[in-house]
Amino acid sequence: MSGLDVYIFEQLGDLFRSIGPYLVALLLPAVWCAWWLWGVNWIKLWPTLAKGAWLPVVLLAAVAAVVWAQLQPSQCNCLGFTLGNGWWQTGTIVLFVLLALFCGWLQGYFGWMPQEISLEPPPPEYGHGHGHGHH
Repeated sequence: MSGLDVYIFEQLGDLFRSIGPYLVALLLPAVWCAWWLWGVNWIKLWPTLAKGAWLPVVLLAAVAAVVWAQLQPSQCNCLGFTLGNGWWQTGTIVLFVLLALFCGWLQGYFGWMPQEISLEPPPPEYGHGHGHGHH
């Protein structure tokens, strides 16, 4: 390897070391968005949420925020002011729920529907090979 090649690899290593923590922090929201954009059929989910499925979503979000606040009790000084324990966890959970809803809107706006996968077995076909002989 020439000196230029070594220099390029050193610079790339420095770049990845400096942005690595940010990439790890963006991994969860990226996977979250990918799931809600291409793994969920929002055409079917919107009417289900409208019929009352929003309530379990809200309850699950509240439980997740309370559990997170108990597992990681801390304050957040990330927005220029201090948010107490429980408040920043709740705000983060609310942002993730809103991000999922926004992904649902995007899916409908751009028509990014996931492939329909049927989990039901195909119906049996009845024909001449159905088990009894003709005379």
